[in-house]
Amino acid sequence: MEEWDLFDEKRQSLNKTHNRQDKMIIDEYHIVVDIWTVNTNNEILLTLRHPDKKDYPNFWENTGCSVLAGETSKAGAIRELYEETGIIANKNDLVFLGTKKEKTDFVDTYILRKNCKTSKLTMQEGETVGVQWVTLDKLDVMIKSGTIALPVAERLAPLRKIFEDFLFSK
Repeated sequence: MEEWDLFDEKRQSLNKTHNRQDKMIIDEYHIVVDIWTVNTNNEILLTLRHPDKKDYPNFWENTGCSVLAGETSKAGAIRELYEETGIIANKNDLVFLGTKKEKTDFVDTYILRKNCKTSKLTMQEGETVGVQWVTLDKLDVMIKSGTIALPVAERLAPLRKIFEDFLFSK
């Protein structure tokens, strides 16, 4: 059973947890993380959602998850990155891009620069079924064509300038 820590609208702990299967209550929030992995060629790692997923089956996305009860945002990002792709990172590898407050969550977005061959990545059973590296231009085409899960595109939009600055800074 997956449980999340709950927070108020100012991200102060409510000292209680929420079971993932239960409906969220208005004015209670949990932490979600998005992780963008980019390589030294400035290509962006995308994974293909499993066709049996309830939301956005067969859509491309970045790595992301809800942070589990007792985890920090970065610890959740590191865990999910490993679970969904097999990529090992540590907290110093992740660069924080920003937070977006949504209806029931705070989404913390991180970026990681890591070179990995797609043949060495592992897909999480029931979560991901494919992987690819894409250029920023290709990502934009995929967003416009609707092959990127809508929440992924919406969460990236306000952080786009910071994202691009990171990509082209090295």
